[in-house]
Amino acid sequence: MVQFALWDILAFLLTAMRWTVLLSLIAFVGGGAVGLLLLLLRFAQVRGVSTAVAGYVQLFQGTPLLMQLFLVYFGLALLGLDTSPMVAASVCLTLYASAYLTEIWRGCVTSVAKGQWEASASLALTYGQQMRHVILPQAARVAIAPTVGFLVQVIKGTALASVIGFVELTKAGQMISNATYQPFMAYAFVGLMYFALCYPLSWWSQRLEARQHRQNDHSHPQPA
Repeated sequence: MVQFALWDILAFLLTAMRWTVLLSLIAFVGGGAVGLLLLLLRFAQVRGVSTAVAGYVQLFQGTPLLMQLFLVYFGLALLGLDTSPMVAASVCLTLYASAYLTEIWRGCVTSVAKGQWEASASLALTYGQQMRHVILPQAARVAIAPTVGFLVQVIKGTALASVIGFVELTKAGQMISNATYQPFMAYAFVGLMYFALCYPLSWWSQRLEARQHRQNDHSHPQPA
């Protein structure tokens, strides 16, 4: 058994933790950009487009993320692309996040009162103007809490990137476990670091959701 100082173990895990955070941000920002585009296409009322976007969402929601990682990693290789685990994980998690964010935001858009669509249409606004100036600003207020909550799922999903060789927090824990033969200690530290990343976001999401409920209660007072 190789002996490592506790600080050496923590330093290695903290370095890997930075890669977990980076991969999460890439997936979340990229997924948000793709998801917004898909959301606009889904409500554009173009023949066949809405069905195609719905199929895209169902594909990623109905298959395991682990399988998606394998398909992207080996699929890019079949296309002749010299890809790295970082690239494959980033592409896969971006597509995965875009599908879920599209569905989350779709629910937020549909929560906007139908009268808002009708009122903006009566002003002769184009579809793009309706979404930009009327619908999306209202939907965004509802979407903040579930979007932040989904970021927690993205962070935890990055752990699966370890299976294709990407050295993030889980992979680093596995490497430490193999070197020290102390899996409980290694994975306990890994679990604590995931908790440190995810708990503040979960807490924030709950606070935002509670605030949204209070605002809804104030805007729709109960009859006496």
